[in-house]
Amino acid sequence: MDNRPVGIFDSGFGGLSALAEFRKLMPDEDIVFFGDNGRVPYGSKSRAELMDCARNNIGFLTRHGAKAILAACGTCSLVVGDVLSASAVKCCDVLSPSVELIRSLDEDGPLGIIATQASIDSRGYEKALRKAGIKREIISVPCPDFVTLIEAGIPYSDSRIKDAVAKYLAPIRSARATTLLLGCTHYGIIEPSLREYIGGGTEIVSASACGAKSLAKHISTGGMTGGSGKAEFYTSGDAEMFRETASMILGYDIGEVISIPKWENE
Repeated sequence: MDNRPVGIFDSGFGGLSALAEFRKLMPDEDIVFFGDNGRVPYGSKSRAELMDCARNNIGFLTRHGAKAILAACGTCSLVVGDVLSASAVKCCDVLSPSVELIRSLDEDGPLGIIATQASIDSRGYEKALRKAGIKREIISVPCPDFVTLIEAGIPYSDSRIKDAVAKYLAPIRSARATTLLLGCTHYGIIEPSLREYIGGGTEIVSASACGAKSLAKHISTGGMTGGSGKAEFYTSGDAEMFRETASMILGYDIGEVISIPKWENE
């Protein structure tokens, strides 16, 4: 029995999709969530800036007693994976489990990847997929507007989301991709609109769900389960806005949110 919480961090609201998936798998675990909304988006930051963000976030969750951490951020997983690996506390990412799931699929059709600009520029997903022996055609598309719209609290059913989806996913639909990887955890929040546009013949792989399963497996196999199912929420942004938007995304009132000034998370 290990009653310490797990820690989950992201640049903002995207990590909540991973939290929701993890909660389905392990409802009794305690969670400390940190959303770095004060420094969002991560997708336009340099590697040096991302290294600072990742170290700050890991340090914050470690100081809050996390027994394991999920970097619920595709950009951090791809661009600063070395920082995650160097963490004294086990830090799971969303890259490795996503690649493993795609490798297990009985598919050889085109593979679409949508992620932040930094993630696409790094070619991290493509390199990892090729290293894993996946030879499928890959269509990678950066979707910078998604994070901005989601962070503004715009729901997936809004026309602005649907218009952005149509703009970015057009080449993937045109290529008749049989698999679509949501390489940014924010995108899990608008998955219904993505599914509606891309069509039922395309299998969607969510980095959020893959990361959550990886964290749950680490906790379970390591004999580290325990807790009462509570969650604490922290943000480097506005606490009330975070509470309102996060409650909308998760479908329940998350309660108190504590705002941590950016300098206190360093």
